[in-house]
Amino acid sequence: MDSCLMIWSMKPQMRAYRFLGHKDAVLCVQFSPSGHLVASGSRDKTVRLWIPSVKGDSTVFKAHTGTVRSVHFSSDGQSLVTASDDKTIKVWTVHRQKFLFSLSQHINWVRCARFSPDGRLIVSSSDDKTVKLWDKTSRECIHSFCEHGGFVNHVDFHPSGNCIAAGSTDSTVKLWDVRMNRLLQHYQVHSSVVNSLSFHPSGNYLVTASSDSTLKILDLLEGRLLYTLHGHQGPATCVAFSRDGDLFASGGSDEQVMVWKTNFDADYGEVVKPQKYSSSVEGTHGTGQSEMDGGIHHKKTKTQDSVRTHEQQEEETSLANTLEHIMGQLDVLTQTVSILEQRLTLTEDKLKECLETQQKIIQNKTN
Repeated sequence: MDSCLMIWSMKPQMRAYRFLGHKDAVLCVQFSPSGHLVASGSRDKTVRLWIPSVKGDSTVFKAHTGTVRSVHFSSDGQSLVTASDDKTIKVWTVHRQKFLFSLSQHINWVRCARFSPDGRLIVSSSDDKTVKLWDKTSRECIHSFCEHGGFVNHVDFHPSGNCIAAGSTDSTVKLWDVRMNRLLQHYQVHSSVVNSLSFHPSGNYLVTASSDSTLKILDLLEGRLLYTLHGHQGPATCVAFSRDGDLFASGGSDEQVMVWKTNFDADYGEVVKPQKYSSSVEGTHGTGQSEMDGGIHHKKTKTQDSVRTHEQQEEETSLANTLEHIMGQLDVLTQTVSILEQRLTLTEDKLKECLETQQKIIQNKTN
């Protein structure tokens, strides 16, 4: 990891900005809602706020005592929430980077923290295998979701703010209703760790990125896997939809950033991929001009998925849906049997209690 921040223009042949300032690997980055600021968090325990321009000016603040894993702006752009290996979540004002408060009930590294769309709630995920929901005003944890069997790498709010989705090292994706605090959907579509996920702005789709090197598009209305996307030559580490939902970008350990067109009615046969080559950089922060490997060049390439026929995809999707349905029914049956066993045990205890009471009554009458 090279500790720099790269910002590409989506216009063809435009040069990229390469910002230097962090002293160690950059692990998270996000644009503010207005697009006028970029926040980044690093293994150097700091958060930087950048102005995405040629000069690349930034302000830095020592945010945590451990690696900063997550940064996220509130929808009004006034607040920033950060999450760290120091097991805390912290909330800051964007103006002057004033520290507001800290949330600290997790007992292991905090991987991710997000504001709700209305800014009233914060959700966090941790290596303690929990997802926690916080009230921003009272600063209290109002619920903990403990269904995951592994570290919870990523969590985010649905655009409606009514539910959340989380991805875990147990290879599953789970969705909960935050009003009723109940599990809504459970997906086991990946064969390895789920590293990242993102809701489509419509709220109807979810894209996930996994260490199995694939991206998956989930249809949340029908509760099924829609597409499996191949392209990364190693773990896919992050993924996010654009604000309008027309594109989504993914990054991987293969050092590639891929930009995909969102067209749910067509096969994903084309991917726009930044190609590596050296050129001078506009806006290298701190060192003037230098060599770079990130000038963007739009090139259409065929992914491995384009080899598949549409019929094969439909068959695989149908089989996956059938298996998922069977697994769901088995879960329901298991829960039903468990409930029946509990009721049977209670009935046996009651019966035993009645017999003992009856024996005592007979003994008292005999005496």
